[in-house]
Amino acid sequence: MSSTQSPRPQRPSQTKIVATLGPASSGKDKLPELLTAGVDVFRINMAHGSRAEHQTVLAAIRTAAAAAGHTVAVLVDLAGPKIRLGELPDGKLTCDAGDRLRFIRGQISEVPEELTTTYEPLVDELEPGDRVMLADGTVSLVVEEKGDDFAQCKVVQPGLIRSRQGVNLPGVKLSVEALGPVDRENAVWAAKNDIDFVGLSFVRSADEIRSLQSLLELHGPTNRDRRAHVIAKIEKPEALDNLQEIVEAADAVMVARGDLGVEIDIARVAVVQKEIIAVCNRCRKPVITATQMLDSMQHSRIPTRAEVTDVANAILDGTDACMLSGETAIGKYPRETVEMMHRIALATEPMCRERNHHGEPDLTAEGVNAITEQIVYSAGRMAEQLDAKLVVVATTSGSTALALAKHRNYVPTVGVSSSPATLRRMCPYWGVIPLPGAPVGDSTALLRYITEMGRSAGILDPGDRLVLIAGTGLATTAHNMVVVHELE
Repeated sequence: MSSTQSPRPQRPSQTKIVATLGPASSGKDKLPELLTAGVDVFRINMAHGSRAEHQTVLAAIRTAAAAAGHTVAVLVDLAGPKIRLGELPDGKLTCDAGDRLRFIRGQISEVPEELTTTYEPLVDELEPGDRVMLADGTVSLVVEEKGDDFAQCKVVQPGLIRSRQGVNLPGVKLSVEALGPVDRENAVWAAKNDIDFVGLSFVRSADEIRSLQSLLELHGPTNRDRRAHVIAKIEKPEALDNLQEIVEAADAVMVARGDLGVEIDIARVAVVQKEIIAVCNRCRKPVITATQMLDSMQHSRIPTRAEVTDVANAILDGTDACMLSGETAIGKYPRETVEMMHRIALATEPMCRERNHHGEPDLTAEGVNAITEQIVYSAGRMAEQLDAKLVVVATTSGSTALALAKHRNYVPTVGVSSSPATLRRMCPYWGVIPLPGAPVGDSTALLRYITEMGRSAGILDPGDRLVLIAGTGLATTAHNMVVVHELE
């Protein structure tokens, strides 16, 4: 363990930050800056780059984290069955309202009005009346006629399209698998490299989640508790239809507002975001809100007022983490963007605290031990009422730390575990700071360790109180002990 590690928060905000890596941020000089700014999870987008590049970035993350003495998680985001346009004859095409365009089979088109895609069965699966959205939803078509080798569409929302842009098909039932061959190869690579989280794009059912979990377990560490956790990305109407089952099956969830805002009516995105976060909080699953949160900061040092409000509302909704995409991957100001996210969180979280104290919480979460649920809620309230300086939760799998996080305890909280994988998986948990190196099996030794570290770091003084959540060893499935320790 680094000698500089202490139970002091890396920064004072409770909301966690996921940062996508790319040319603007993956360099050896940039990663330490982002860690210092407070990034908790680094995202590697498998839709871009080669295997060698991914391996290099992963090694750089781990080197930077070790040098900084920070515990940081890695999210490998699978591209999923993203459908894209093929090459257009002139590279782009202006679509006017009322124009007729044809989707044809194959990879190459020599006629501007004929479009190809990367999804071979598209012509077979489109039907008259289906909507087709191009260029992130800025151009809209409706299928008018279908033949053996074509589907003719009418432009109803005009605009410019370019080669290789995305194709969305709201409401169209596609046969494509959530895990294609390339995604499977990337998932196996993630499992063999001890990745912490794997994002599954375009989820439609809980079975798809379980399939990826099985694949990761098959190729990952022999200890199944160390299996990479699957993040279900909610971006399809079918996922909303099966939301409860998907959330229950997933290890974590992402509100992936990019494709979601194209697949459903964009006017519904804010309401759907609130619904997804609410289900995740009821089920005690970590939830990340993503896409365009501070998008203008790709080119500006200051975000728009609307973006600041968007981030604040996601925090008020109860998100555990916010994700930066292009802002940190290709933007001009990756470090400044992370710092701005923290500033917004710091300004917003006091209101979360006020809201959290109104009414009784739901203590009947699915999949969480009832004793653990009651213990963490009571311990959190006790810590606040006793003005404790620190809450310490000892956990094997991280589930107890997650349950504590969902109750939004505002006393600084550290999670300790003998498993490095568990410590990394706690990185996106709201308000929980993973602390490696602590003697987890002995409560007395753990309290002594935390006390000594807190004193040496200058954050604990005589008379200060700590609250420890642990198990007595008499119950194998629950944390059943709360200790209040006052420093002498």
